[in-house]
Amino acid sequence: MTQTDDEPIDILEDDAPPPPAPAHGFLPIETNWFDRLFISLVIWVAICLVWLRFIEPLGADLYIAHGVSVALGLYIIWKG
Repeated sequence: MTQTDDEPIDILEDDAPPPPAPAHGFLPIETNWFDRLFISLVIWVAICLVWLRFIEPLGADLYIAHGVSVALGLYIIWKG
């Protein structure tokens, strides 16, 4: 539709392209990076507590739990 000087401009005209869809991760909630960081820290604490209770008495070192927690946390922050 072309505008002439006599016609008013329709600001509600829907010629603009739709906004891009937000990226969805694997988390079932809408999050920002800080939410994903907080979720990662809570999971880190949970993994370490489970590790201390069940796995460390078998002889496995706690550093392994920290490595797993860091890897999982980075994955949650980037892809979540």
